[in-house]
Amino acid sequence: MSLPPLVEPAAELTKDEVVRYSRHLIIPDVGVDGQKRLKNAKVLVVGAGGLGSPALLYLAAAGVGTLGIVDFDVVDESNLQRQIIHGVSDVDKPKAVSAKESIAEINPYVTVNLHQEHLNSENALDIFRDYDLILDGTDNFATRYLVNDAAVLLGKPYVWGSIFRFEGQVSVFWEDAPDGKGLNYRDLYPEPPPPGMVPSCAEGGVLGVLCASIGSIMVTEAIKLLTGIGEPLLGRLMVYDALEMTYRTVKIRKDPEGEKITELIDYEAFCGVVSQDAQQAAAGSTITVQDLKAKIDSGEDFQLIDVREPHEYEIVKIPGSVLIPKDRILSGEALSELPQDKPIVLHCKSGGRSAEALAALHKAGFSDAVHVGGGVLGWARDIDPSLPTY
Repeated sequence: MSLPPLVEPAAELTKDEVVRYSRHLIIPDVGVDGQKRLKNAKVLVVGAGGLGSPALLYLAAAGVGTLGIVDFDVVDESNLQRQIIHGVSDVDKPKAVSAKESIAEINPYVTVNLHQEHLNSENALDIFRDYDLILDGTDNFATRYLVNDAAVLLGKPYVWGSIFRFEGQVSVFWEDAPDGKGLNYRDLYPEPPPPGMVPSCAEGGVLGVLCASIGSIMVTEAIKLLTGIGEPLLGRLMVYDALEMTYRTVKIRKDPEGEKITELIDYEAFCGVVSQDAQQAAAGSTITVQDLKAKIDSGEDFQLIDVREPHEYEIVKIPGSVLIPKDRILSGEALSELPQDKPIVLHCKSGGRSAEALAALHKAGFSDAVHVGGGVLGWARDIDPSLPTY
């Protein structure tokens, strides 16, 4: 279903803009009118990371007149494998600032607005309000539901993308779409998955070039919406499998039992980033990496268990740790392998997975088990900086 263009065309294109966008102008479906609409458009990109990087570069190259960037993070060396808007010289620089500088190199005619703050229920509506279209490339469910609900309340369309390992997904959501065709993210995912069920990219990894594949599709959808050409992915979920090199689409239908969105809520609580059981278990049974170092140095007899995945254990490990992946603990399969005659200390990458495993051990009777807040990343940061991080 084609949709009317989101924005009115700008008054004119300058001579330099005609030269710059000439390959667009000679496409009949875009033409001068479509390029003027892009020039007049205001697009907000949530996140200047894996998906935000190619999206921002191609939106700028396409001639979108105003780009907003929401990001409060700084560039880390581990970002450079996929976040192509940043370079080596940008490490430790705010991502939003780095992205703005790269955009200026791509297209100096683009106005860039920076929103260097954590997107939350208090500021989302104010940030979104002045934009025609939102692109959501975030990697956590709490922010995805926040973006969705804010867009619904403001009547804004948005393009959503997601990546994990070798697979990506893209769709368009617009509750107020014409002709009763409106859909929002909750029609696809009415409720978030249980805490710890779906690993983040930081835990599970992502093929770097997948970001370009999905990010470019997101920009394609944005251009179609802004100019009113083609059939956007409203009502369809596109799924890309890089290993099989297949694209398929799945129809999305309105959830007849979906509740009307009337306000923004506490999305961290709604998504339960860490389960209530894990929070309760960790509340009185968390030690620091410094505490762990003191235990090791004093010769205390305990079992240090790493609950990450084998491929993570190969990258970096705390000396003396034994690998038992979290899922084997949660299923009960590994309980017989745990020592009964000494205390157990669990750790993971940063503390989330070990808290989930800790809750399972407490329920199984290992009441004196503890876990390490900060995990192996905290160990590498504060105890042994010679170790790599990921």
